[in-house]
Amino acid sequence: MKESVYHFQLQIDWRLINLISEIDRFDAHWTAMERKEGQSLKELKSMATVRSVGASNRIEGNRMSNEEVDVLLQQLDLTKLTDRDAQEVVGYFEVMDLISESYPNIAITESQLKGLHHRLLKYSDKDQWHKGDYKQHNNAVEASFADGSKQIIFQTTEAGFATHDAMRALFHWYQAETEVHALIKIAAFVYEFLSIHPFQDGNGRLSRLMSTLLLLQTGYKWIEYVSFEHEIEHRKNEYYQVLRSCQAQRPHEDLSSWIHFFLHCLRNIQQQLLQKLHQSGIETQLSPKEKAIYFLIQSRPNIQSGEMAEKLNMPLPTVKRLLADLSSKGLIEKQGIGRGVSYVVK
Repeated sequence: MKESVYHFQLQIDWRLINLISEIDRFDAHWTAMERKEGQSLKELKSMATVRSVGASNRIEGNRMSNEEVDVLLQQLDLTKLTDRDAQEVVGYFEVMDLISESYPNIAITESQLKGLHHRLLKYSDKDQWHKGDYKQHNNAVEASFADGSKQIIFQTTEAGFATHDAMRALFHWYQAETEVHALIKIAAFVYEFLSIHPFQDGNGRLSRLMSTLLLLQTGYKWIEYVSFEHEIEHRKNEYYQVLRSCQAQRPHEDLSSWIHFFLHCLRNIQQQLLQKLHQSGIETQLSPKEKAIYFLIQSRPNIQSGEMAEKLNMPLPTVKRLLADLSSKGLIEKQGIGRGVSYVVK
């Protein structure tokens, strides 16, 4: 059965219904899980943030690894952001942090979107001339590769009146639509945003930040504890293939393949979150303090006991005792000797 969503077509079938049901069943239990896990989720969120910042920027050609992103954010000095990759990473992190802290108060409007774009490119020297404003020149969706090459995936809405009109129509639809399921509505919004590509640069990064913002506002709060961006990076070729196949049908495309891709990504990261929470029976085996240490080691391999004590605000003797307990359970192992001893998850 085909239905209309915005100016798209969507095939409604049992596969789609079951996929939405799976995601929503998880969501129904999340509040209880969140309350139970406590400190462990703080470490998962920290790890997910680093992975999201790194992955979303690498999709666009950034070269920083997760480890380099983590070090940069831990030792942040805004006076030394002379490298373009670092500038982009810090801008993305600041928007992520703003969304995490203030998502209930961020209206889904053009002015707020432009404000997020301005903040995203705040530190990027090359983008000062256009940050926070819609594009002045036509652009395209491009795939960036590790060797620095790019490939055009599809052309986008023309700059000027066409972009302004398309964005106004998109926001009007999103604010007025009340019947379409929230997950389909969000996926359609993100697709149309990418198709318009309203800004000169930063559209891909902003589309992923908007995905998180819209999911949080709709009640899918678990999204903060796992990396949607990392899942997109892992499926980058499929991501571009699906966008291209839908775009080939524009202006009244069938969006079914994009909706399925978007929802499969969400279901996969839900499963990854469960695996992290249940890894090695950790949920039932460990005390809250042990979990906090375990997840900190997971997010910061080769971390030393003194740094753990500082980050978790625990006495060093307590940390060392808990490390010994985790080692005896076969969950972590030592690296190095003497003062250079650090820890990794097995």
